[in-house]
This record gives sequence, C-alpha cells and structure tokens, in this order.
Amino acid sequence: MLVSLIGLAFLLFSLFIGLPIAWGMLLVGTIGFSYYTGFEAAYTMAAQTAFDTGMSYSFTVLPLFILMGNLVTASGLSRDLYTAANAFIGHLRGGLAMATIIACGSFSALSGSSMATTAAMSRVAMPNMRKYNYDDRLATGSIAAGGTLGILIPPSVIMVVYGILTETDIGKLFAAGFLPGFIAMLMYLLTIVVLTTLNPKLGQPGEKSSWAQRLHATKGVFAITVLFIVIMGGIYGGVFTPTEAAGIGAFCTFLITFKRRGWQPKLYLTVLVEAAQTTAIMFALVIGALIFTNFLTVAGLPNQLLEFINGLDMSPLMVIFMICLIYLVLGCFLETMSMVMLTVPIFYPIVASLGFDLVWFGIIVVVAAEISLITPPLGLNIFMIKNVMPDIPLRTVIYGVSPFVITDIIRLAILVLVPWIVLVVPNSM
Repeated sequence: MLVSLIGLAFLLFSLFIGLPIAWGMLLVGTIGFSYYTGFEAAYTMAAQTAFDTGMSYSFTVLPLFILMGNLVTASGLSRDLYTAANAFIGHLRGGLAMATIIACGSFSALSGSSMATTAAMSRVAMPNMRKYNYDDRLATGSIAAGGTLGILIPPSVIMVVYGILTETDIGKLFAAGFLPGFIAMLMYLLTIVVLTTLNPKLGQPGEKSSWAQRLHATKGVFAITVLFIVIMGGIYGGVFTPTEAAGIGAFCTFLITFKRRGWQPKLYLTVLVEAAQTTAIMFALVIGALIFTNFLTVAGLPNQLLEFINGLDMSPLMVIFMICLIYLVLGCFLETMSMVMLTVPIFYPIVASLGFDLVWFGIIVVVAAEISLITPPLGLNIFMIKNVMPDIPLRTVIYGVSPFVITDIIRLAILVLVPWIVLVVPNSM
C-alpha cells in the first residue's frame, strides 16, 4: 500500500503545481507500473492502453454525444426552452426561477454538459429575472443548480466515462439517470417554493401567458423533444445501442440546427473544432486514468483497502456514506472530471466487492460530482455565472446556491438509502 500512497501523493502534487491531470495520471501510472514490472513492460502497457482506447468502438459514443451537445448549444435552443417553460409557470411566485430549472433540465437532456447549460441559461434567464426584480441570489442560485443537471440527465459525458472505466453498460447508466434527474428537478422546484414562501420578495410573479401563447411557445421545442424521446426510447427498448443513438442524435441535431440557423460554414467549423478539442481532452483523461488504474491494480491497492475496511468492522452502507463524504470534501478542491477520474479506479473495485450494483454506484458518483459544481471554492458553475455576469459579486452567487447544496446532499442520502429509485428503470430494460 505504501507504493500506492506515494503514487497518489505524487499525483496530487502534480495537480498542485499545475500539471494536467491526464498527464499526471499517465506519468505516475507508468512509473509506478514499472516499479513492479520493469520499464519495458510499463512502456508497452502504456502504448497498448492508448492504442486500444483509441481503436475501441465503444468510445465512439463520446465524440458523437459531445458533437450533439455542441450543435444544441449552437442552435440557440436554450432560449426556446426557457420561453416554453416560462409561458406555463412564469406567472407564479418564483415562477421565472422554476422555469429556469425546467429549461436547464430540458437543455441538459441533449447537451450533456453542465458548463454549457449554465452558460446558456445565464444569458437567457438572468435578464428576464432581473426585469421582474428577482433577487440576484435566487436568480443565480437557480441557474447554477439547474446547470448541474447537465451531467445527470442523459446523455451525460461523465456517465460515458464512468461506464468505460468500470466496464458498465452505458445504456443502463443512461436509463438509471432518468428518475434521479426528475427527482432533482422536483426538489429544486420545491426549494424555490420554500424560499419564495419564506421571503416573497425574492421572486415576484411574472406575466401570465394565454393558452395561445403557450401553444405557440411549445412549437419551438417540439422537434427536439421528439428527438430525445426517440434516442432514449430506442436505447431503453433495445432498438439501437448508445453508440448508434449518438450517431442518430448528432445527425438529427445537425438538421435541426441547419433549419434554425441556416448554412453558416464558420459556425459549423467552430462546432466541429470544439467537439474535436473536447474529445481529445476526454480521450487523454481516459487513457491516463486507465494507465493509472493498471498501476493501482498491480500495486494491490483495491484489495488492501478492502482488507483495511473489513478490519474497521463497518457496515457496507457506512462504507458508501464514507465514500460520499470523501467526494463532498474533494469536490471543494478538485474539478469534477478530475475528481471522477482520480477516485473511480480506487473506489469501484471496493464497491463491487461489497456487493453493490455498479450502475447504482455510477449514479451516486454523478450526483456527488453534481454537488461539486456548486460548492466553493472551486464550483465551476459558480465561476461560469460570474464569467457571464461579471457585475454580480461572487459571494452573492455562493449565497444563492447554498440552499440548493443542502437539497443536493439530502437527495444524495435518499439515493444511497433507497437504491430502487436508481435501479428500477435499468432493471426493467
């Protein structure tokens, strides 16, 4: 275990000095592996891992869903989603904030990115909430919290990465995210209702739309709603695989974007370049994580940790709560994807040996990662809002997300205690 801990210490040090986590995991993993097998075997392992990862058919789901998310962002769909949600509930107290949550959830169902969701909704929802004198704390808190849904409601990039690292069925992970994502939206809406009930000045009612206006508002999101139902329904029903669904989704999203934005070569070139850059980063992270996992495996860290946990005489459920606590602490200091890449190779063998379902644990990891997006000092959604709305003080955003963080922790505990919520949909596939 000593060698493993030294490797982890060097990895954390490399992050502290600014080395990208992908290169840190690759470097530490290769050197650590060579300690047990020799340099030649370590270099061969690293090269073979990189080649196999790049040639893996299952990895094609990653760039395709990233491309689909970029096209959704480029299409300007976020404004139509917010308009549709606002038309139905914007006239309620706190209704504009609730419309933001619903729009974020809908946008997340196609973008798969929390940062993209937060950025898009900051530009769309914030001006409207300010128009009706919403308190900046409630406005920014609802946007930041709603943005976290991007990594929970499928398709989710983090779910894809987790599925690859743990060899878990990605289709089942997507299915498992449905009900927890829906519950997350409901709990966020309930949080807004409670806050505006205790202090009505936080969010005044907006204008009430007529049914004609509501029907007109839904026309802009009809095609994309049908596409989402087809993609996720096809995966759930076994009509096509997640990779095939990603291909269909990317192509259809291109057609929708083309219809909405027309032929703009510069726009589509930018979308493709950004998708390629994001994909390259994801591949580097996954390759580094797999090499680091090989080092931990040959070092025997998972087995040694399991023996240590068994020696503590803790119940399996307490072990899961301890892992969740570690995630909550790490989430304050590590970027979300880095945290997942660093911890999943260590934790998932322990969780599997304790008899827990890896699909269920995957959702627990994603929910914990969600919370890290809105917990200071490194909550990325907080800084995204600050970047889009520089006139809002950072402390205002932090104060605004605090009630939603409490809601998220309660939701995480519920999902740990009631695994049925996560597993009912994938088990019915």
